[in-house]
Amino acid sequence: MSHSNINRRHFIAGSALAALASSCKNFSSKPELKISLAQYSLHRGFFGRPGYKKLDSLDFPKITRSLDIAACEYVGAFFPGRKPDIKFSKEMNKRSQDFGIENLLIMVDGNGNLGDPLSKNRDQAVANHRKWLEAAAELNCHSIRVNARSKGSVDEQRKLLADGMSKLCAEAKEFNMNVLIENHGGVSSDGEFMATLMKEVNLDNFGTLPDFGNFWNRETETLYDPYAGIKAMLPYAKAVSAKTFDVVPGTKYVMKHHRFGFEIDVERMVKLTIESGYQGWVGIEYEGANPSKNEIEGIQMSKKLLEELWAKHS
Repeated sequence: MSHSNINRRHFIAGSALAALASSCKNFSSKPELKISLAQYSLHRGFFGRPGYKKLDSLDFPKITRSLDIAACEYVGAFFPGRKPDIKFSKEMNKRSQDFGIENLLIMVDGNGNLGDPLSKNRDQAVANHRKWLEAAAELNCHSIRVNARSKGSVDEQRKLLADGMSKLCAEAKEFNMNVLIENHGGVSSDGEFMATLMKEVNLDNFGTLPDFGNFWNRETETLYDPYAGIKAMLPYAKAVSAKTFDVVPGTKYVMKHHRFGFEIDVERMVKLTIESGYQGWVGIEYEGANPSKNEIEGIQMSKKLLEELWAKHS
């Protein structure tokens, strides 16, 4: 595959046109809702958890199309051996094309800390992630999603992460690829920290993946203000994760995390997303308690909810 042609429309849309999108926030046309599906919505099936039908990762595009969704977001944990695999990526890309599916990104975890205090460890993490860039390129994705893991004071972590992320973005340029960070635990659950990191790195192929439900810091058991957080991250967003849990009884759009107990007003999140001028894909990531042991039902509920809210507020 020629890297010069990989993801060109995505890369350009995520960089050169970002300023245009920002300048058109007040344009009167109705923003289109483009729904994608995060593979983690089906994690119990893909992991083969008790009581769930075991799913084959290669069937993800077929399942996505069956739900009338046109784009996939992959998870590295569902690759063979949880490792980047070019042969697997090529087969998955073929199946995506067969079902008319657009591939967007791979969510990458457990490949070293890009903000490690030791320079050699940061460099190793960058090298580990490069292999995922190659796998994502074979899938014709526009991005990989990485984590902002580090140690030290907030200022120290920002400096360390800026170094690791800048090095990885330089690698990603070779593939016309973006590097996205998600609010996903630790200091990254603070959306305002994420915005300052964006400014520190200041590269056109570096962006955020704001997640509606990940402003909970498990380490400190603290919930950062999720609405301030999403607002801070959205100007840099190249993808959005519409995390859904289970609806709180007596409400229509308020979700409660079944393990940690915090609540998220999804309507407020959608409204902020629309108001920000964001024009990319909105990924369903269902993580409810799922008592019926049917993740498809949770995805369908989430899709209906997003469509209702988008129509109401756009």
